[in-house]
Amino acid sequence: MDVKTAFLNGNLSEDVYMTQPDVCKLLKSIIYGIKQASRSWNLRFDEVVKGFGFIKNVEEPCVYEKVSGSALFFLVLYVDDILLIGNDIPMLEAVKDSLRKSFSMKDLGEAAYILGIKIYRDRSKRLIGLSQSTYIDKYVSTTDEQKRMSEILYASAIGSIMYAMICTRPDFSFALSVTSRYQSCPGEGHWIAVKNILKYLRRTKDAFLVFGGEEELVVKG
Repeated sequence: MDVKTAFLNGNLSEDVYMTQPDVCKLLKSIIYGIKQASRSWNLRFDEVVKGFGFIKNVEEPCVYEKVSGSALFFLVLYVDDILLIGNDIPMLEAVKDSLRKSFSMKDLGEAAYILGIKIYRDRSKRLIGLSQSTYIDKYVSTTDEQKRMSEILYASAIGSIMYAMICTRPDFSFALSVTSRYQSCPGEGHWIAVKNILKYLRRTKDAFLVFGGEEELVVKG
């Protein structure tokens, strides 16, 4: 689900004035330009979803959980995009209706992408997969073009590769952890190692994480 004009929903906790052309005291963050807008929106959303019975995850504050009997729901917020996961369809729709009553929202349907990660499902085998092939393909191509324009993109390459590693590709985590140690003063050998990781990513861009298929989640490497 996508929240329309999300930052306009926040309540301001301090006095903010604007001229247009008269001086006005703002009670809500009704314009995107003020520095308080994103924070006030997040506080407002947190207040609303907690009112629906959701509990914020201590380790990851953008993740909320709600348990009602055998029904289990997760809500993930990224700025103004919401990913809802649950095992009870009627109650999931009830959660959506509650959110629509509080905010102007657009239901984008079943999730196919989230933060550049493609979601695959095989319900017959109870499997779910996460792939970053599109992100990897786009980044590797962009890096090749940029490489011809400048000398070294070491830190930029490390940062972009790290996003794929953290989300769906733990297979090259050791290689990246070693090369990331030299961001402040990389040598030619370090840059060659990073390019080798990029070549590996190009060859294996279609590899992705798969969860499920068993009664208990077992991580295999």
